[in-house]
Amino acid sequence: MQKCYPFIKEYNPAQQAVIDSGYLENNENYIISIPTASGKTVLGVLAALKVLLQGGKVVYAVPLISLQNEKYKEFKVFEQFGYKVGKHPSRSDIAVMVFESFDALTRFSRNTLNEIDLVILDEFHMIGDYSRGPTIECAITRIKEHNKGMRIIALSATLQNMDEMSHWLEAEVVTHDYRPVPLHKEVLCAEEYGTKDKNNLVFKILNDSLADSSQMLTFVSTRRFTESLAQNMAKKIAKKIPDARKEIFNEIAEAILDVPRKSNSQPTEVCYKLAECIQNGIAFHHAGLFDKQKEIIEEEFVNGNLLMITATPSLMYGVNLPSKNVVIRDYTRWTDQGQTNIPVFDYEQMSGRAGRPGFDTEGYSYLLAKTYDEAFNLDEYYVNGEIEVTNSKLIDNEDAVLKQIITQVSSGFAKDIEDLIDFFNKTFYGFQISHTYNTMSFGFSDESIKYEISSALEYLIHNGIIRLSPSGLQTTPLGTLISRNNYEVKTAVKLKDYCNMMGDEFNIGSLIYEVSKTHDMPKINTKFKANKDNIKEVLSNQGVFVSFISNSESTAASLLEWINERKEYEIENYLKVYAASTRRASYEAANLVKYFYDICDVLGNYKFLTEIDKLSSRLYYGVKEELLPLVIGIKRLGRQRARVLVNTFGNNLANVQPNELTHIDGIGEKTAEKIIEFYKNKE
Repeated sequence: MQKCYPFIKEYNPAQQAVIDSGYLENNENYIISIPTASGKTVLGVLAALKVLLQGGKVVYAVPLISLQNEKYKEFKVFEQFGYKVGKHPSRSDIAVMVFESFDALTRFSRNTLNEIDLVILDEFHMIGDYSRGPTIECAITRIKEHNKGMRIIALSATLQNMDEMSHWLEAEVVTHDYRPVPLHKEVLCAEEYGTKDKNNLVFKILNDSLADSSQMLTFVSTRRFTESLAQNMAKKIAKKIPDARKEIFNEIAEAILDVPRKSNSQPTEVCYKLAECIQNGIAFHHAGLFDKQKEIIEEEFVNGNLLMITATPSLMYGVNLPSKNVVIRDYTRWTDQGQTNIPVFDYEQMSGRAGRPGFDTEGYSYLLAKTYDEAFNLDEYYVNGEIEVTNSKLIDNEDAVLKQIITQVSSGFAKDIEDLIDFFNKTFYGFQISHTYNTMSFGFSDESIKYEISSALEYLIHNGIIRLSPSGLQTTPLGTLISRNNYEVKTAVKLKDYCNMMGDEFNIGSLIYEVSKTHDMPKINTKFKANKDNIKEVLSNQGVFVSFISNSESTAASLLEWINERKEYEIENYLKVYAASTRRASYEAANLVKYFYDICDVLGNYKFLTEIDKLSSRLYYGVKEELLPLVIGIKRLGRQRARVLVNTFGNNLANVQPNELTHIDGIGEKTAEKIIEFYKNKE
């Protein structure tokens, strides 16, 4: 523990309360509910080390890949003591897994699952999240059913219905309100300061932060607002920044611009905008940046080298970025149902970022209002209100229901509808709907679950995913394929239908557009003023004709430009989209096209398998078809250098001399040898 957490001299009151409860002596399930930054991870690690010392195995499950990477690095210290740290329990003593991977483990790896002695569920409050909640809820249900000896420790922010959770999880609960840095929450009213513009309040807090050498995080509702607020603040603060700090800001700005340059691409318009803001100590943070740029911003902020980050609320679930001041400018966000107010729980999570343990003696959270009336209502609802009851989203999430039915059938856990009803009754949803806590159930819970499962089962049978057999329900080959992937069931159905309607010609644009319309495809978003005419033109050139432009269309057009070897800045300038996310999107698109290949294969439609395979590779590498042999055959050569080689020496490089190849920028002697050897082997 000292090696991993050298800065901890003694356990704080919240940690001590958990330890004093007998947490390390007994083997009961536990829910530990203490505020953000109060050291929940340390408590999880204490229990994990006890298991490791006894020769056992541990899984530490988190909701996000960013958190997985953070905890993986943190726990690597334990390898000095002979414990293997990894991302899967079959190859490690302590495995850090995302919820989806852990869920897959409970479905398909019974032998490995039985070797696990302890699972620690970080951010357990995510059980009430629409997308990830059902995944972890059903994984827990399977553990309770098939591995009763496994201990479950849930680390959570404060929840309203903790007694309900503990009853379902059969767990002891320890709650504590200790925060290492006291938090002050208040609503600031613009009218009180003689203005109607909330940005003026943001600037006032920024000014105060600069004066006392502290930092701030500001949450706004959209990606566009993160940029416009950052630009606004950067201009206003520019003349107040000491020269010594300007030097550091300029270095960070240069590092931001170097990210695309290192991939032999020019910075995009968004890159320049970000660098310009950072030159004055202000950064914006959203999904339209290069991953490396986000890492730089996070790292420099943690090191105290940036004044402020403007971000969308999704950052509250990402990496650990505490700040003395947190400003919530916008308390609304866009959802599929339009603009809605954020829950009190999210307000608490964002506010909880305020105050850096070890740096600040106090943290401040400011929620901004325009008028006195608005301020009064916000104070009542958010600052003094109670967080919402955490309810299961399992039945609300249609895909989760479909996926869990397929899982139960394919793994042999369910042979008929009664088995399925039995499983769903044991979930948190089943517990909530049937338990006495739910005064509105009136004994209808069984009928409700039966109706939902019957409807879902009918859909799965109709789409050839599950079939009835003399021995009970079975998955078809398509169903088995779906069960072993994390894609939505409706993505598979959409691709299956597309496979069945393909004509005599393979259309690259049509398939890319079909993939881009699925929920599983991360979108390359349009900017505020997208070039809709150019997006339509790119699509129509591939035989795809659209009248309305949304993020699906801009994604498809960007991917078509990508496989024609356009660079990110060219795509951004031409289509006016957030092209920094093109590589990430192209990687996912390549996987989805590979998934389509597998669907065609299990359906017995072999006509275009070669073309589909090529398209998957083209998306992955971002090249025209002629470059595929070169980029696949020579590892880490990349699209840019491959194009320069072919343009310079033609399609056959077998007779080119190594010293000629090394004249190409980025080609060293070893790479030159690999290229010549590759072409000779081809001959």
